[in-house]
Amino acid sequence: METRPLGRTGHKSSLAIFGAAALWEVTQPAADAALDLALSRGVNHIDVAPSYGQAETRLAPWLERNRDSVFLACKTMERERKGAWDELHRSLRRLGARSFDLYQAHAIREMEELDQILAPGGAMEAFLEARERGLVRHLGITGHGYRAPAVHAVALERFDFETVMTPLNFVQWADPAFRAAAERLLTIAAEKAVGVLVIKAFTRAPWGDRPHKYTTWYEPFGDDEAIEGCLRFVLAKPVAALTTPGDLRLLPAVLQAAERFRPLSETESEALVASAKAYAPLFSSA
Repeated sequence: METRPLGRTGHKSSLAIFGAAALWEVTQPAADAALDLALSRGVNHIDVAPSYGQAETRLAPWLERNRDSVFLACKTMERERKGAWDELHRSLRRLGARSFDLYQAHAIREMEELDQILAPGGAMEAFLEARERGLVRHLGITGHGYRAPAVHAVALERFDFETVMTPLNFVQWADPAFRAAAERLLTIAAEKAVGVLVIKAFTRAPWGDRPHKYTTWYEPFGDDEAIEGCLRFVLAKPVAALTTPGDLRLLPAVLQAAERFRPLSETESEALVASAKAYAPLFSSA
């Protein structure tokens, strides 16, 4: 699988990184098999969080055997210094890890949340101390929601984040205001050599009242052709990588698409965006 520089971190991430939200509620053998598959197909970056159900517990035994083979990213939704410091240490203990390659302020969707973590006594103070002590190497920010790209752009202007994890897919891109905010974020990230990681790349629509066929909280595209189109659309943008979706049944198709990646042309991309009216954006301005 192709790799790309993750901004200025010095790491080259596989085009697909393993989204450990898929380990939310699975057996240990299922988790081990999925992680083994991902590693065998070239995935070298894992993203986990304490808010992902039992993901840290399921990842730990596998990580003990394979820590040197992966770039380990974790995150916290704590907004104040003490809470973030304590949760970082809980995650390290739960994972049996000595340090994280990347630690991220998680679920930053609104300006108020950004203000909280950057304020005196905010979570970023814990992040900086952890980096000074060698507990983390790089610092990032994540979040989903309609305003996430705009908030993340401001975040990169206010703090020296090394990565940003933000939502992007062709259905959402069809919204002119969302697209403008995302394009601005991508421009700023490129100027500052910030590694862009994409979430929600395979989103088809909100579930609404329909039965959930997957364990994801949104409806993903499930057929191989659509998955490949989603991946090619996102990776044609100036981004480092995208996360695999939160249902292990989709993992083989995503890995296959990543292995044979070739970017969509501008014409192909615009045609895909034009088809978005058949679906529904996950995020709206309302």
